[in-house]
Amino acid sequence: MKKLVIIPAYNEGGSILRAVEDIKTHAPGFDYIVINDCSTDDTLEVCRKHGLNYVNLSVNLGIGGAVQTGYLYGCQYGYDLAVQFDGDGQHDGSYLERMAEELLRTGSDMVIGSRFIEKEGFQSSGLRRVGIRYFSALIRLLTGKRVTDPTSGMRMVNRDVMELYARSYPKDYPEPESVTAILRMGKKVTEIPVVMKKREEGTSSIGGVKSVYYMIKVTLAVLMERLRG
Repeated sequence: MKKLVIIPAYNEGGSILRAVEDIKTHAPGFDYIVINDCSTDDTLEVCRKHGLNYVNLSVNLGIGGAVQTGYLYGCQYGYDLAVQFDGDGQHDGSYLERMAEELLRTGSDMVIGSRFIEKEGFQSSGLRRVGIRYFSALIRLLTGKRVTDPTSGMRMVNRDVMELYARSYPKDYPEPESVTAILRMGKKVTEIPVVMKKREEGTSSIGGVKSVYYMIKVTLAVLMERLRG
């Protein structure tokens, strides 16, 4: 099988090389592509200097647009599955083969790496955990399916979902909305326990006033996605 790691990167110059080396060391059966989302730091220079595989976006598309670019790349080059993997050092490449095995063994359309099954490692801030539990409850209310970590950025999908996401993918804070979309279609989503780490470099895109916008925007997006069904 051809397996692709999609690494969306905006101002991850301080950590992107370590993320790629982690994948090469712990998941050698995977190819990778860095999607440089018009970073204003030295992310592009790091990619060029170290000969990383990358796509350079000429305008900032946001996390959704960057990830969708990765799915388009995966479809164009014939990959059978793809996994989103943060470039900030939070994710661990040693889980990727396990996720692929789970995807194939269970016939799942998506496998999510969840922090909240065994509750080990970095569990995010208290306020964010409240938000995650809220979205988990909302998704269960709307779809009847339980997802313990609906905001996880460590998500693996099969070819069918890759093609769906290549055609249509949310722009901002896409994880809860895009999970709801495929659950609405009757796709199978499973989770495996993973350990995540604190961000090594840079700052999160969600904080302060943005966290209020995030909660409102994602709630409305999830509700609208469910109404489409």
